[in-house]
Amino acid sequence: MLLIMNGRIIAPGIKTDHMADLFIKDGIITPLSELPDDRRALTVLDAAGSFIAPGLVDMHVHFRDPGFLYKEDLMTGAAAAAAGGVTTAACMPNTSPVIDNAEAIADIISRAKAAPVTILPYAAVTLGQKGQALTDAAALKAAGAAALSDDGMPVMNAALLREAMKTAQAHDMLIISHCEVEELVKNYAVNEGAVSEKLGIPGRPAVAETLMVMRDVMLAKETGARLHIAHVSTAGSVEIIRRAKTDGVRVTAETCPQYFTLTEDAVLTQGSMARVNPPLRTRQDVDAVLDGLLDGTIDAVATDHAPHSAAEKALPLEKAPSGMVGLETSLALTLTMLYHTGRLPLGRIVELMSTAPSKILGINKGRLDTGCPADLIIFDPDEPWTVDPDKFRSKSRNTPFKGMALKGKVKYTIAGGKVVYAATDI
Repeated sequence: MLLIMNGRIIAPGIKTDHMADLFIKDGIITPLSELPDDRRALTVLDAAGSFIAPGLVDMHVHFRDPGFLYKEDLMTGAAAAAAGGVTTAACMPNTSPVIDNAEAIADIISRAKAAPVTILPYAAVTLGQKGQALTDAAALKAAGAAALSDDGMPVMNAALLREAMKTAQAHDMLIISHCEVEELVKNYAVNEGAVSEKLGIPGRPAVAETLMVMRDVMLAKETGARLHIAHVSTAGSVEIIRRAKTDGVRVTAETCPQYFTLTEDAVLTQGSMARVNPPLRTRQDVDAVLDGLLDGTIDAVATDHAPHSAAEKALPLEKAPSGMVGLETSLALTLTMLYHTGRLPLGRIVELMSTAPSKILGINKGRLDTGCPADLIIFDPDEPWTVDPDKFRSKSRNTPFKGMALKGKVKYTIAGGKVVYAATDI
């Protein structure tokens, strides 16, 4: 049993202007009236000066397991998640082999039971993520797949994706779409624009994302499927999603901290550490993403946590793999850029990083109501710290935020009623 005292609760429907205690018993948030008379059986945490919020739900991570364990595995990914205040992490299926069958889903679920946080597996839309034949959506859902996605390998065949949406709609499954036109982006390293011109290399044009967002939204409208657009990075995408929602399309969207904190100019100083897919964009795109967060067009903030080895990221920009780790910096980056600038209140940030992704995935997370699973974080939104990748719990260190001064520190992460991370650990 755990008693958290003197914290300020911040969660949907709960006031944030009063001190409160929280009692956890058998992994469930329990009324204070059920506190035992003998307090010696309790573990007590003093949350004075901090907020208590639902644990973060990151609906877009890559744990590289199976197949790329030198970059990350389920346990190290889960440890990084806990350190960042993430109590639920949903893993993309672009592993080796690809998670495209019920047996692979069952394996992830079985091994994830030993993790300190909840790990949800996604399954591929197409077999091997090759874009040629559909996976068995019904069998994958029955096995426990949280959604379908070919993230990293966009489904270019519109007829095949249309069929996938029809099948997903019939089985009430979410499709998560990585929106880029392959023939326009190839394996280019940066955004097409001033930076690509300065470096003298080809770039990934913003229209490559916008075109695919438009196509996928139109297919979702026609089929009635639930569609989620991953890692939105362009002004055009934000506007299309905004109009689609007004039109009643069942579409949701996420962005990542890198797309509202950095512009393409970061590549000039950070090199391959700032290489991501989709690429960092222009100031105009960053401002549009911020507007999308402010007006509700963008529903969630995820990380697209994408670990790579030091040797891989040491390659020249055009040869290095795309991606950055993000689990251990996402909350602080979001607080620094959105809360401390006055753009968003704390409650909205909790919604973006916990409540909304829970609703999108249809899981019983993101709440602090009595009877709910005790997944929560205790954090100080004002505590300053400097990003030091050497202290990351992840196996990988590939972040462009090294040395950045941030505000907002996770003090404790509690998953299933157990303390799985404490800042005093480091």
